Amino acid sequence: MGSLLRFVLWGIVLYLSYAGFMFAVQRRIIFPRDLISVPASAPDPQAAGFEPLNLSLSWGRVEAWFLPPGGRRRPAVIFAHGNGELIDHWLTPFRELAQRGVGVYLVEFPGYGRSEGHPSQESITETFVAAYDRLLTRPDVDPARIVFVGRSVGGGAVCALIPHRRPAALVLMSTFTSARAMAGRYLVPGFLVQDPFDNLSEVAAFDGPVLILHGIRDDIIPYAHGQALARASRQGRLISQECAHNDCPPDWDEFLDLIIGFIEQ
Repeated sequence: MGSLLRFVLWGIVLYLSYAGFMFAVQRRIIFPRDLISVPASAPDPQAAGFEPLNLSLSWGRVEAWFLPPGGRRRPAVIFAHGNGELIDHWLTPFRELAQRGVGVYLVEFPGYGRSEGHPSQESITETFVAAYDRLLTRPDVDPARIVFVGRSVGGGAVCALIPHRRPAALVLMSTFTSARAMAGRYLVPGFLVQDPFDNLSEVAAFDGPVLILHGIRDDIIPYAHGQALARASRQGRLISQECAHNDCPPDWDEFLDLIIGFIEQ
């Protein structure tokens, strides 16, 4: 009996040590910015077809680029990328959407790429509030047709923005229900998560249209998360796609058609 008790106690000690370690490094896991290769300089705005609309926050400067829609009072998208990405990766894919009359605001996370600060739910929300307010000052953007689009952890960024600034609609790509729900994959309790990104609650409270795209073979954020978000939404539509996580959406042109049709509706 004594040996069994010692074994159990050692197990508890090891687990508590593991949980403490995960608590300490959780933001390095959620925001692995140090693992992303960063170009030394941004593209030339004129050649790349964007306007630099950088943001000044309480901790410093955050990089943000706007792809103009080419007209007055056009719809616009505020886009939040995944945790292993930069706005640099999305400039070319979204260029066609701007050419089709929808402005695209690519907003960097604090501490990512060439931006200052440190990523957290609080700092990211402050950044995206400032981004939304910046769009309202533009004559080429219709303030009644600003759509939030988030991919993976970026879905958490745009959902966290909803209590502060209301979008016309919401698009979630491969997004989790909450960071605390994802903590179980690491065998740690959800209450240890510092940046909860409670997307399920925000989607349930939002009364506007929600488009959810999720890969049925998603190996990082299980497909069940997309299903749960769709069920929670008052005006939710789930589009299931034949893809995993990092290869979704499988057809970018089809995705752009979906976005434009969604905005038009």
